[in-house]
Amino acid sequence: MSDPLVAMRGITKHFPGVLALDEVDFTLMPGEVHALMGENGAGKSTLVKVLTGAEAFESGTTYLGDSQVPFISHSPQEAQAHGISTVYQEVNLCPNLTVAENLFTGRQPRRFGFVNWREMNRRSRQIMAGIGVDIDVEKPLEVYSIAIQQMVAIGRAIDISAKVLILDEPTSSLNEQEVATLFDLIRKLRGQGMGIIFITHFLEQVYEVCDKITVLRNGKLVGEYEIEGLPRKDLVAAMLGRAFDDLASIHRHEESVDKTGVPVVSAHELGVTGGVKPFDLDVYPGEVVGLAGLLGSGRTEVARAIYGADTPNTGTLQVKGKRAGHAPITSMKQGMAFCPESRKDEGCIQDLSVRENIVLAEQTKRGAFRLMSRAEQEKIADAYIEMLQIKTASMETPIKQLSGGNQQKVILARWLATHPDFLILDEPTRGIDVGTKAEIQRLCVELAGSGMSILFISSEIEEMLRTCNRLGIMRDLKKVGEVEGDEMTSSTIMSRIAGGDEDE
Repeated sequence: MSDPLVAMRGITKHFPGVLALDEVDFTLMPGEVHALMGENGAGKSTLVKVLTGAEAFESGTTYLGDSQVPFISHSPQEAQAHGISTVYQEVNLCPNLTVAENLFTGRQPRRFGFVNWREMNRRSRQIMAGIGVDIDVEKPLEVYSIAIQQMVAIGRAIDISAKVLILDEPTSSLNEQEVATLFDLIRKLRGQGMGIIFITHFLEQVYEVCDKITVLRNGKLVGEYEIEGLPRKDLVAAMLGRAFDDLASIHRHEESVDKTGVPVVSAHELGVTGGVKPFDLDVYPGEVVGLAGLLGSGRTEVARAIYGADTPNTGTLQVKGKRAGHAPITSMKQGMAFCPESRKDEGCIQDLSVRENIVLAEQTKRGAFRLMSRAEQEKIADAYIEMLQIKTASMETPIKQLSGGNQQKVILARWLATHPDFLILDEPTRGIDVGTKAEIQRLCVELAGSGMSILFISSEIEEMLRTCNRLGIMRDLKKVGEVEGDEMTSSTIMSRIAGGDEDE
């Protein structure tokens, strides 16, 4: 047996009011893809931050390789110097710089004191070719898809470390083909002896590419398992601490949809120049309408056009039978709410507290001359923290200290606090655990049952089949058809997305 690449023993870490890690052990061997699993708030990200020096810890010991000397990283840069690199869910690169500049930021090859651009570009092409990506490294990073940007981040990490690679939700923004390409790269790196820590909420991906699983729950180590010895249902039970069939119990309400009256939202030939092509869409009270399609197909663009985040140039939009404006503040006052896809860039105000994030939309809706009292803010925040079971030390905790799933709940609470008639949810369950995912899906069904209309966007077809009454099919920035009733099957939807059985 070879020595572990990483051996963490008895790691303990507190945040204000929260025991984030409670004497946790973790071991990573060479040539191993090791999944780190658990619900949001279980301690996965904190353990990785301790390893990479992004967070200090109170007690415990970490060893690297065959060294008998305890390793304490004081910064991500120090961790990188010891062969540990991390690629996060949100790509932390500079989109305005070229691919080559991103690959070699802070370590550019030099000649006579100047950056050797020719050598940097040559080596960049070599790095990207080594991971199976053929792109022009002299173009700005921003011209490439999120998938390519993620591969660039991985290429940089590999070139720096070549020992331990941490992938934090690497597939959350990728389509199936891009995931397959990434997994081929992971297997290649594993064959070269690299140790890979893989954090994801997609259970099927864990069983496709990983060798071992370590499960955390509420900051404690549940256990380390060989992939063959832990059936999927047992993994979920270990993560949640109970048997789990909640997803199977979620069923959309058909009886709640009334199409005899006026639609809550009615778009006719609504389009944005350079964006989504003119489309028609009616959403009735109590109806959950989904938008299905590949990344870049126009799903988010439809939502933004309806909400007024992008100004339509063609067509008309009515809300409850009245002509609608084309600005977010107008949409809010007409009873719309929009939970965006990117909670980091467009959702959370990271330095504000949970309370402040929850009341933000309602205060904006009321205006600067109708300020909410502190008591009213606390009453609203407390009600939604309890309703959505948001895990936070207090309502005054900065939202940036919460796990991704709990941040998502705070954003949802923000918009529910405005009591909308029409709620837009763009990838509401991306990057969150199976328990929280079930809670959000069930909440959607319950809200629709009480009469709310919902536009639901998701990359997971099974999720939409559980929650949606009808699906619009998007392709190449165009709505190409709808499916409902008996047509709402995975095979039919995928065929329509791919271009079969055209509705046009």
